[in-house]
Amino acid sequence: MKLASLKNGMRDGALVVVSKDLKRQISVDNIPTMQFAIENWDKVGSKLENTYKLLNQDEAMGNTFDPKQAHSPFPRAYQWLDGSAYVNHVELVRKARGAEMPQSFWTDPLMYQGASDAFAGPQDPIIVADETWGVDFESEVAVITDDVPMGVSLEKAGSHIKLLMLVNDVSLRNLIPAEIAKGFGFIHGKPATSFSPVAVTPNELEDSWKDFKVHLPLYTYVNNKEFGHPNAGVDMTFNFAQLISHAAKTRFLSAGTIIGSGTVSNKDKNVGSSCLAEKRMIEMIEKGHTTTPFLCFGDQVRIEMLGLDGELIFGAIEQRVDGYGG
Repeated sequence: MKLASLKNGMRDGALVVVSKDLKRQISVDNIPTMQFAIENWDKVGSKLENTYKLLNQDEAMGNTFDPKQAHSPFPRAYQWLDGSAYVNHVELVRKARGAEMPQSFWTDPLMYQGASDAFAGPQDPIIVADETWGVDFESEVAVITDDVPMGVSLEKAGSHIKLLMLVNDVSLRNLIPAEIAKGFGFIHGKPATSFSPVAVTPNELEDSWKDFKVHLPLYTYVNNKEFGHPNAGVDMTFNFAQLISHAAKTRFLSAGTIIGSGTVSNKDKNVGSSCLAEKRMIEMIEKGHTTTPFLCFGDQVRIEMLGLDGELIFGAIEQRVDGYGG
């Protein structure tokens, strides 16, 4: 099943069911928003699924789905937690600055809590006041949970995954070091995150969803040129069940909690990278200096994932970097 939230002038948008080919949409009576749906999944999930089946069977049903009118599936969320499940990425970053990586990073996931009061739409611009702040994209996968009990076991954590999305976790790299040095987390270095036009249920991925990982390449393009296509199921040290269990160690997770994988990264350098920082770190390690610049005003980023049939699964995140005048 595929779901989206349309921009309608309200903060939480309007929920629609989207056809498998991403061409048509239809609203469902008495299910107004994505947050309402996830909070009442046991009651409304089957109704949404039945609507999805009918929409795919009848080409005259519904109207045209325009991703430009789509907000992020959750325009805002009660909680947005981003992990760093691809430890290869973390190791590269630390190696480039000559720092040893603690062995605990291989057994204890890294995770931060990001701003979730207002996400950017999948085709909204990345708005930055100063391009010298080091504008970077981070291509990721995320899951959305229903209500998760505190201390959920690893065996039960995966059952709480209801939807998946793609992510562009924008980072302002030149602002982050000073924030990290304070030892109290990100604020300025993490502007609005964006997500794919549609969220999908795990069964949409068919055999590509196993072991609570998405075993498909994640494609990123910068100014229409492919930047990387690492496989999201390869070199993922912590799967989504592990990330959920980690996040819920000391607290309950409310329905609609979004948990990101962190930048998708493979040890095989031939597949490219999912962020500029990683490529710059590889350059630093191999050449002693960087040649890849961060994004500038006017640059465009596209993030997408194709199914085994070669068709888009989530639609595409397509964003341009724009200046903010204040």
